[in-house]
Amino acid sequence: MRPYSVAGIVLIVLGILSLTIRSVTYFTNEQVVGPMGIFAWDVSRPHTIFINPIAGVLALAIGIGLLLMSRRGTAT
Repeated sequence: MRPYSVAGIVLIVLGILSLTIRSVTYFTNEQVVGPMGIFAWDVSRPHTIFINPIAGVLALAIGIGLLLMSRRGTAT
């Protein structure tokens, strides 16, 4: 396979994934100390990353463009 076609397929897959998955949430554990410093609690805090659908459409369009570019033959 040509490098353009591999990059095109990867971008198409990432574009489809970003259009189907709107956000990714992950949790971090932090240790919170009480008011006098005697007690400590472990707290899970959520962090959400939102994926813009425009990025998915752009990745899909560029991936299709790279696939079409890799299929074009040379005129020699």
